Amino acid sequence: MFETLSYLMTGLIAVGIPSWYIWRNRRKTLEARRKLTAIIERGLSEPDTLHPKIDPNLCIGAAACVSACPEGEILGVVDGKAALVSPTSCIGHGACEAACPVEAISLVFGSERRGVDLPYVKKNFETNVHGIYIAGELGGMGLIRNAVTQGREAIDYVRETLASSHPDVFDVAVIGAGPAGLAASLQAQKHNLRFVTLEQEDIGGTLLTYPRQKVVMTQPMDIPLYGKVKFREILKEELLALWDDIIEKTGLEIRTKEKVETVEKTNGCYRIVSSKGEYRAQRVLLAIGRRGTPRKLDVPGETTSKVAYRLLEPEQYAKKKLLVVGGGDSAVEAALALSEERGTQVTLSYRGATFSRLKEKNERRISRAMEMKKLKLLLESQVKEIKREEVILSVKEQLGRLPNDYVFIFVGGVLPTEFLKKMGISIQKKFGER
Repeated sequence: MFETLSYLMTGLIAVGIPSWYIWRNRRKTLEARRKLTAIIERGLSEPDTLHPKIDPNLCIGAAACVSACPEGEILGVVDGKAALVSPTSCIGHGACEAACPVEAISLVFGSERRGVDLPYVKKNFETNVHGIYIAGELGGMGLIRNAVTQGREAIDYVRETLASSHPDVFDVAVIGAGPAGLAASLQAQKHNLRFVTLEQEDIGGTLLTYPRQKVVMTQPMDIPLYGKVKFREILKEELLALWDDIIEKTGLEIRTKEKVETVEKTNGCYRIVSSKGEYRAQRVLLAIGRRGTPRKLDVPGETTSKVAYRLLEPEQYAKKKLLVVGGGDSAVEAALALSEERGTQVTLSYRGATFSRLKEKNERRISRAMEMKKLKLLLESQVKEIKREEVILSVKEQLGRLPNDYVFIFVGGVLPTEFLKKMGISIQKKFGER
């Protein structure tokens, strides 16, 4: 009898485990197909940044890429092949590329329909102009961990090309003190290079433009002279505090509030002219981010003091009437942050009929905020004029007046194309290429 039960149990296990795996994989496939169909119907199939491109001729549907992604199920298996099922949530980690057992995934910029403008950068981070390098967001690498890695590696490449030092010439000038620029500066200090780091605003770069309490990093990273940061999640304020702590402990010198105006080759080195002085360096590393200048609406009243292009301290706007303009994640996150402050009346204006590029998390949050009447959404609307106590808007081609104290504009940034072209750096449009 025991032998019969043993055979029965073995048979159940032999049939049950494969059946469970088949059921689970079928369920995951159906869910992936549902997500893919939904994003196509909503027009959300175009990724925002660096993202995986799957070669269907190589893909074997192993799903290693799906489980490797630290952001969740950005990829899924549909009809036996990997597919990008949450494109707008992809932030270019690259873990999927490393996990693919058959090298069917490559990371690319842009798509066949939507090109992305990027400066020309070689594998060693040097541009087409000898001696000028680019690391981080400006080169399309927006993920903080990857930007830190690029800043560190770029300095290693720079170090290999340096000639003998001269007392009046820095080995390298680092322009920008965001994650890439700070990592590059620390790496330069580690190698005892003579360097100067210039930042037009404050330490943190693009980080400073993020709303408070925003999760800005979800993966560990190695910081020169400091070691591995092992936080699973870290908020904007925590990361800025970490940078301050690192700078204090390492004695790193950053020259803030100093905007670089020109970079030109002269007498065998680069002459860097800033708002506060002049420097000479053998090499230049640009770590200035992609959004050198906020994009403007170009409407009357936009130059007044009530208009801002970033949100730092939401609490100072308590009890105010506020308008946020834009339809991307930055605009939505700013509107949500303001709506949480006491007594605020927040309106979000977006020119589109629907949000087209929001992360799913932000879509859910704004829907919930609207249900709770914490903010008002005006779709198909455009600002026509900003006045002292009101804003004139066109809503579905009908003019209206909105009582207002402050306006926040989040409609993207302008790539510092002219600044780059003056240095001779080529700009390329990428259509699904690396």
